[in-house]
Amino acid sequence: MAMSGGIDSSVAAILLMEQGYELVGATFRTFDSISTACMEREKGCCNVDSIFEAKQMAKNLGFEHHVLDLRQEFKETVIANFIDEYLHGRTPNPCVICNSVIKWGRMIEVANQLNCDYIATGHYARISFENSRYFLKKGIDTRKDQTYFLWSLTQENLARTLFPLGSLTKTEVRKIAAEHGYDKLSHKSESQEICFVTNNDYRSFLVDNVPNYAENYPQGDYVDTSGKPLGKHKGFPNYTIGQRKGLGIALGEPMFVVAIKPDTNQVVLGKKAELQADFLTATKINLMKYGNLPNNLEATVRIRYRNNGIPATIVEDNGKLLISFLSPADSITPGQSVVIYENDDVVGGGIIE
Repeated sequence: MAMSGGIDSSVAAILLMEQGYELVGATFRTFDSISTACMEREKGCCNVDSIFEAKQMAKNLGFEHHVLDLRQEFKETVIANFIDEYLHGRTPNPCVICNSVIKWGRMIEVANQLNCDYIATGHYARISFENSRYFLKKGIDTRKDQTYFLWSLTQENLARTLFPLGSLTKTEVRKIAAEHGYDKLSHKSESQEICFVTNNDYRSFLVDNVPNYAENYPQGDYVDTSGKPLGKHKGFPNYTIGQRKGLGIALGEPMFVVAIKPDTNQVVLGKKAELQADFLTATKINLMKYGNLPNNLEATVRIRYRNNGIPATIVEDNGKLLISFLSPADSITPGQSVVIYENDDVVGGGIIE
């Protein structure tokens, strides 16, 4: 049982015990975070306080608990990818990398070492099995559904995974915690931030963690879509596609980041309409529902977490997804995930190029 110390994994553990499972708890220590910008230490799901809370919950429920120090692996994979993507003008999705490499990659190994048949988490998602394939289904609580971050899980991962909260709403989960005597936990708030980035300020994180950052990523030109210079930016890694605020330039009308060009140290600004596109390519794909995509599959595609999805036609070609939208999509962002859905079923996903 992967335990963060929060309400979701705690209630998941309670439910599994009531269903007769024998549990072994595991909590990952993934980072030590000190930001020179504000000197605020260790906020997020994997901090020291959360580890103690998870250990106490396991003790209360009567099962053994292990703390796994994965700080070096986390630094070499999740954090390294996070930094590298921004330094190449892309916008990373660290939760996707963490899920596949840390939470499931290492979890399967630990489960094997501890002779556990399954791994379980507090994610809001469901698992189905049809036509010899495991695949995700959206959680019943559409506001909490987390399948967007889980598209990279493999068939082996899914075959060994339990999601006890997939058929529950967050309100029901809070009620279960309260009914079992955990009133304080039932009211515990949640962090929406990246766990290792203090105050959700990735720019300060880059300054703190990239040697000679200011010298290697200096000011450059804002240009329009025709290449005309418009002013100076503060270094291209400080910007993301679709950004409007914080540009530090007044052009008489709202302008947005529509492209980032690391090779020339340029940030391209354009009007809202210039953010729209009707096509994208994705790589590093993982298919769930089908071993091979049906020809010219028509499905719904999400290009960010808070996105209802856009109808599209999807073709698989030489390890890439070629996605044509039936209506234009806004702010397609390289480095982010694209996830394909048939109603509630996750077909698969990939990384936007």
